[in-house]
Amino acid sequence: MRSTITARGQTVVPAPIRERFQLGPSTRLEWIVEGDGTIRVVPVALDPITAFRGSGAGGATTRLLADRRHDRQQEG
Repeated sequence: MRSTITARGQTVVPAPIRERFQLGPSTRLEWIVEGDGTIRVVPVALDPITAFRGSGAGGATTRLLADRRHDRQQEG
């Protein structure tokens, strides 16, 4: 499935994706750029506890530490 980005930076989430993941007009999406240049789009739960659950399972801690290490190298 493909979509196009408009001049205003907007795109359409294809209907089969919206239906499968129950995405609606008020659904917020998080865009994550992986180290290999891959972009992931993840729906963000409205309930912050639900959104946080399982967040450590995908290497988030490793990414956070790598980001902090990179920031320190850029500073000095």
